[in-house]
Amino acid sequence: MNIQPWIDVIRPKTLPAAVAPVLVGSALAFSAGYFNPLPALAAFIGALLLQIAVNLANDYFDFVNGVDTDERLGPQRATASGLISLKKMRIAIAVVILLAVLDGVYLVIVGGIPIIIIGILSIISLLAYSGGPYPLASHGLGDLFVFIFFGFVAVCGTYYVQSLSLNWIVVLGSLPSAMQITAILVVNNYRDIETDEKSGKRTLAVKIGKKATRIEYVLMLLLPYTVPFIFIITGRANWFLLLPLLSMPMTIPLIRQLYGLYEGQELNKTLGGTAKLSLIFSILFSIGVLSVRFSF
Repeated sequence: MNIQPWIDVIRPKTLPAAVAPVLVGSALAFSAGYFNPLPALAAFIGALLLQIAVNLANDYFDFVNGVDTDERLGPQRATASGLISLKKMRIAIAVVILLAVLDGVYLVIVGGIPIIIIGILSIISLLAYSGGPYPLASHGLGDLFVFIFFGFVAVCGTYYVQSLSLNWIVVLGSLPSAMQITAILVVNNYRDIETDEKSGKRTLAVKIGKKATRIEYVLMLLLPYTVPFIFIITGRANWFLLLPLLSMPMTIPLIRQLYGLYEGQELNKTLGGTAKLSLIFSILFSIGVLSVRFSF
């Protein structure tokens, strides 16, 4: 059995999008005196499984809906290329979702009804992202979906299963992850504007055009650096929270790449670089958070 197509369809370069928010949520929980390793680990596993499920579902539904064509500029899709059959892909999606549900059972025991609601909405959304009668990604809602679920929900949910509480500090702390993970999708959709438009996939990038999409990318990349300053100005943190500024030089080549240095398939490197930035930012932000004792 050739496992390489399965490794490719999981899209390892996008998996930092699952790791980063869990790190931040756990760091916030530790800083508040609520850190609990088992719920934190379960949240990490759940986030990773949901990210993989989204990638599998996108591969499947984009082929079924006729979005993936020979003109595709992104990484080779396993279903469209025939490397993985539709039946096998459906089974894989079901298995990964089942594993996420089993992981979620423990989180429900810990966190109760709010986790049930989050779990149901997450599964519905990951299937509706590129499938169903109204695919979110094809109607310009993909960016909002990623912002909410892979940023806000992931960070706040990780914190909640450890503390059983939520507050504005955690919500504010979730924004960098939400924005920088959304930036990963922005690069993907920017690269695919022409091919998506031809196939009828109306992503936000298709709707607003290249110029506005580049502005969106810059905002999603740079606005996270304002969050540590907000914490400091409001007296909630010390200067250690400025550690993420060490990652700021990484944004310069990424922005240059989107503003004409790279075109077409070259932007796959920008996508990977953006995912790497989100992880490094989150690690530095988490270290900074660990130096603070938040009083909620």
